[in-house]
Amino acid sequence: MPLREIAERRNLLHRDSDAQTVLRHALEDVQLGSIAMVSSFGAESVVLLHMIAQIDKSTPIIFLDTEMLFPETLQYQKDVSEKLGLIDVRVITPSREAVLKEDVDGLLHQADTDACCDLRKTRPLADALQEFDGWITGRKRYQNGQRAALPLFEKDGDKVKVNPLANWGPDELKAYMEEHNLPRHPLVAQGYPSIGCMPCTSRVSEGEDPRAGRWRDSEKEECGIHFENGKMVRGGKAA
Repeated sequence: MPLREIAERRNLLHRDSDAQTVLRHALEDVQLGSIAMVSSFGAESVVLLHMIAQIDKSTPIIFLDTEMLFPETLQYQKDVSEKLGLIDVRVITPSREAVLKEDVDGLLHQADTDACCDLRKTRPLADALQEFDGWITGRKRYQNGQRAALPLFEKDGDKVKVNPLANWGPDELKAYMEEHNLPRHPLVAQGYPSIGCMPCTSRVSEGEDPRAGRWRDSEKEECGIHFENGKMVRGGKAA
């Protein structure tokens, strides 16, 4: 069965399902094949990680260390993984050879943010996902314009991408964290409601969109690991 049809059928099946049901189905669905979760261990990541831990602590978790992350994120990744008992967290980094060739001085992000994300995120993730048939993300419809129509299941190239928290909002996330007493990323309290690489993430003022601090003053809205019709999304449109 074509992947697009598989995704559409799962969307119909789970149109009224809660996030835990969607997640469990994704991990156990034979037609979807082998599934990994990709996590940034960012501001809201602990919710989905906790759900995963309740279902199967051996689920492969892929964490992209771009080598430009905040030290707090690196420590948070270790702390959360230990607290939740996750036993297959795979920390991946960009190719050493590629970094030396394309960004030896670590300043590529100043000249071309898309090229930097491609080097440090898109290509390493594509390599890490080769052994899997699909992957789970923490994307949500409320986060920005291009995610407004985000489905629970979608075709992404030759894989199925699953977004169990697609219809969750800030209130649901906060309530879940409080109910389960989950640790918050330390930078959230310092004014970072959305956390990426250190050079491209700034504090957000009260009343601003939570993602306003990502690539501030540019049209860029996505890091490049998420695509629309095979093209990287910029400024709400596929580039």
